[in-house]
Amino acid sequence: MLMQNNHAFENAEKTGEAINAGQSLSSLFLSSAAEPVAAGKAICWEGDQAKHLFQVEEGVVRLHRIIGEGRRVITAFHFAGDLIGASLQNDFIFTAEAVTECKIRRMSRKSFHDEVARSDALGPAYISLLCQEAAAAHEQMVLLSKKNAEERLCSFIVKLASRRNPRQGLVRIPMNRQDIADHLGLTIETVSRTITKLASRNIVIPEGRHDLRIVNLARLKQLSGDADDFSDDSCHRVNLH
Repeated sequence: MLMQNNHAFENAEKTGEAINAGQSLSSLFLSSAAEPVAAGKAICWEGDQAKHLFQVEEGVVRLHRIIGEGRRVITAFHFAGDLIGASLQNDFIFTAEAVTECKIRRMSRKSFHDEVARSDALGPAYISLLCQEAAAAHEQMVLLSKKNAEERLCSFIVKLASRRNPRQGLVRIPMNRQDIADHLGLTIETVSRTITKLASRNIVIPEGRHDLRIVNLARLKQLSGDADDFSDDSCHRVNLH
């Protein structure tokens, strides 16, 4: 229980840090006009010079790369308030596309770094953002290299639910199943089959094309492979003589 409480505190602390960092850096974009981006349209292209950073004002954006034989790998999804292009790379290492109708704000990379350099508060916030991006990349690497299909999908749903504050267990899934498959390193058939399997066990239930109702969040977290399971029910007691 102590370990669970420690992890809960650490997660809450990290979430708070992420929100504070995002808010302080996001304030730099307020003077830029919000630009509409139609669903499916690119915001920036892999290999292009990274002249700007972008803030997602509304909607959902996917970051992807094209690998051998034209296969698409979606490395991340970004939501309202997120910043895109904060890394120190001179060129974009991804293509950013709107999943839904979006609004974005942009800021030149030079202006962004000048503002960060001038501010005592923004420097630590920027470092925190870079650390969060590195941690997310590491988490994605573990997901793809060590987890099975069910664990990957459950991890994705839990993470999405934590970001989107579901009402009465209903989570909006803005991306389609092909996007989910390309993000989790699965086929679309495996994604569909795994959702059906979870529904048959009354863990999550699809409602329409873009909604999932989470019936048993505790079990969903357990199946994600991330939950600490040190409860009295799950641990075996051993008497040592």
